Amino acid sequence: MWCRCGQELEQIGSNPLKMQAINHRLFDELGYAGNHAEYYDPRNSYMNEVLTRRLGNPISLALVQMEVARRLGIPLDGVSFPGHFLVRLPVDDGVLVMDPFNRGRPLNADELRHRARPHFGEDVPDEALMQILSPAPPRAILVRMLRNLHALYTENGDWARAVRCTDRILRLVPDNAEALRDRGLGYSELGHQAGAHQDLGRYLRLNPGGRDDAEAVQEEAGSSSTAANASGCT
Repeated sequence: MWCRCGQELEQIGSNPLKMQAINHRLFDELGYAGNHAEYYDPRNSYMNEVLTRRLGNPISLALVQMEVARRLGIPLDGVSFPGHFLVRLPVDDGVLVMDPFNRGRPLNADELRHRARPHFGEDVPDEALMQILSPAPPRAILVRMLRNLHALYTENGDWARAVRCTDRILRLVPDNAEALRDRGLGYSELGHQAGAHQDLGRYLRLNPGGRDDAEAVQEEAGSSSTAANASGCT
């Protein structure tokens, strides 16, 4: 499949036109698409499901694009943009930014500013926009995928899977305060009070009173400590 695509790309001069051919292959011929109907389906974040169903969310479809491009020698990077994950391709006069959730459609600077504005509360200057468009490291991409899954499982009250997501985040970023807080709260929901006390206490040490939820977490940590002591846990 990609051998034929690679042979076709050899006849194309520029990388933007090569990406246009890759996107045509992925989205038009093979039928990969953004799952607009069931955006919050967890299967959109599992790459085996994405490859089987050819449906995904912005970040999983970006990974498909990036891996295909990498195998064909195209330097495509992910962009951890606010809201929807994007991809970027270096070009002579800057970068070409594309939306994998919408068939790889190119986005101009005005649309990017429009998308970023709700997350910043003001117009985004060029310098800040270029900083947002910096390539996302692989570890950061994995953390974002896991945070997406954690949010879905938390919303559905699936605390066991939510805790597993935060556990994997902490393997990637051991001192991630947000993940410590979330795992501690998940442990508490599961009745694992010793683990909750340990994680929430460590969260507060890393982030003492600097967050809006610090008071609630302190209360949860205190109740977890009391329960742990009552059960003989330390």
